[in-house]
Amino acid sequence: MNGSELLAMQARRSPDQEAIVSNGNRVTYEEWDVKVNQLANGLASLGVGVGDKVILHMPNTEEFLYSYFAVQRLDAVIVPINAKLVYDEILYIVEHSDAKAFLTHELLFPQVAPLADSNLVCLKTGGADDGWRSMEALIKASPNTPRTSTTKEDDEVALLYTSGTTGKPKGVLFTNRNIQTVATMMAIEMKMEPGSRVLHMMPLSHSAPLHLFMMSTTYVGATHILAPTFTPDLLLNLVSKEHVTHFFGAPVAYLLTAKHPNVKEYDLSSMQYWVYGGAPLGTEEVKFLKEQFQTDRLMCVYGLTEAGPNGTLLLPEEHDLKAGSIGRRPALNSEIDLVDENGQPAPPGEVGEIVLRGEGVMKGYYKDPEKTHEVFRNGWLYTGDVGKRDEEGFFWVIDRKKDMIISGGVNIFPKEVEEVLQTHPSVAEVAVVGIPHPDWGETVKAFVVPQKGETSSEELSSFLKGKVADYKIPRVYDFLEALPRNATGKLLKHQLRQSEVVKEV
Repeated sequence: MNGSELLAMQARRSPDQEAIVSNGNRVTYEEWDVKVNQLANGLASLGVGVGDKVILHMPNTEEFLYSYFAVQRLDAVIVPINAKLVYDEILYIVEHSDAKAFLTHELLFPQVAPLADSNLVCLKTGGADDGWRSMEALIKASPNTPRTSTTKEDDEVALLYTSGTTGKPKGVLFTNRNIQTVATMMAIEMKMEPGSRVLHMMPLSHSAPLHLFMMSTTYVGATHILAPTFTPDLLLNLVSKEHVTHFFGAPVAYLLTAKHPNVKEYDLSSMQYWVYGGAPLGTEEVKFLKEQFQTDRLMCVYGLTEAGPNGTLLLPEEHDLKAGSIGRRPALNSEIDLVDENGQPAPPGEVGEIVLRGEGVMKGYYKDPEKTHEVFRNGWLYTGDVGKRDEEGFFWVIDRKKDMIISGGVNIFPKEVEEVLQTHPSVAEVAVVGIPHPDWGETVKAFVVPQKGETSSEELSSFLKGKVADYKIPRVYDFLEALPRNATGKLLKHQLRQSEVVKEV
């Protein structure tokens, strides 16, 4: 079954089931399916058809869900992109993806208005504009004639672009099989059912919110609760008011919300799984969150866009002893291993690269067979994450392989230095990178966001002495107001590497 037919089936099975809650609007599965048919017919009248790439540039609104399934109902390929991208970044994806059409939301329209001068079919919510058709008018003028997607399991249906944390984003191609595999995993692992109420606050343009949570919610016929942005107030209010059962967020979203002065006054008892991913949470952070949210239902998911995402789970009952780990067992429909430089299994305690395998893994990178070949070896996806496995079988991510610093022939993992610096009372955030050095190849540089008050490079270097080896201590520091991050909170280290050296000690 493909995604379009999945929605049509739910509309037949449970037409009156509440499907979408968005900005005060409540939409049933039957109403959702009708809008999808109308939009699909409208797009077809504009020349969108089989295999065409259609960019979806919207926050988490009901129109996002209409568009996502309408494009797939035409056997076209949906290309969801980050709502916070700037024009040049968007233009790169338009050109790289060979897009036929571009769908945007009135909230984001100023970012993309010039695209009307291109050869794209341009559609927006909130009424027509110069060169842009109105989505609402197109839906209203189009018939609710049922359309049936004929894509098979191995047909390409989605193209997601990586966050570009290391440079230009790469297009990741997914088939129906890939998406259904990870959606099934999440539905089963998180015990979703028709009565579940899933809150989507993280951008649906990213693979975890989209494939793991939007698709699994649709798979079981549950309710989508949409929020176009994240704030601690909004999260707490929606969970309490809408009796949310499942939420996925980046660790920073949890930590910010846990610091809300009235967090314990909200009724959060409906929540069955507080799911986080993108980075682990440390022992003290887990204790803090459990206390503030009054919960023992934290769940960590590990994976990456290219894996569907699918990978491992750190279960709620494992957090007290193994916080910071990504878990011991692979999630349903996935396999995990740790291998050395020769591709052989790395023994417990030894450092290696994490590899994943399963039917949720991408088909490949769009228009880039060389990079596809680089990451696939003997059926395994090489993640680029350096990790180790402890004696009890739990996996721990040490760092990204591409972030490793080689100074004088010695390997330095930035995360190790970052974790120590983060404990300094004057450090709010820190990122460590390698920068070119004429003698050593690379040297260590730290970017520091100070807490209220001041600190100095000399103070921080002194603090590190005795806690990490001397060769790991940064020789260069830069003090910033904030670290560059993308919409999901991931650190953009490639931007830091390009920054000017400010002070050397």
